[in-house]
Amino acid sequence: MIGKLKKLVHSLLPADEPGRGDKKPLELTVAVLLMEIARADYQIDETEEREIARQMMAGFGLSEVDVGGLLKQARGIAENSVSLQEFTRHLHTSLDYSEKQRVIEMLWQVAMADRKLDKYEDYLLARLGELMYVSRGDVLRIRNRVMESLEPPQSP
Repeated sequence: MIGKLKKLVHSLLPADEPGRGDKKPLELTVAVLLMEIARADYQIDETEEREIARQMMAGFGLSEVDVGGLLKQARGIAENSVSLQEFTRHLHTSLDYSEKQRVIEMLWQVAMADRKLDKYEDYLLARLGELMYVSRGDVLRIRNRVMESLEPPQSP
């Protein structure tokens, strides 16, 4: 699936033609949504930032350097964005259903990085699933699978 995502990313990169520069590369679109889910509870902690980077490296085969620059750009976009629809529309039209489910899984991994499910994260993930046309049942199944896969928190 990573290979397919990489091919899709390269096909979505903006061309030098007028009017095509408004397309967002897939990596940036996903990074913005990962930042949004981390910001949903009004605090981004180091664990969530590390998880975002891990998800981007694993999901797109990016280096740490590439992810660092991408996340800086994504943070700026997320902080200035007024709507998530432009991002979810891009994913809905660019990805097949299983790829959209993979993005939802990435979002759940970030939301659960701190081992706490905040009501705002839960709501936002449900909304993102709707906007990408991923069924609520699948969003919940993915959430449960991610929660079951988490290791218990380390005690000091």
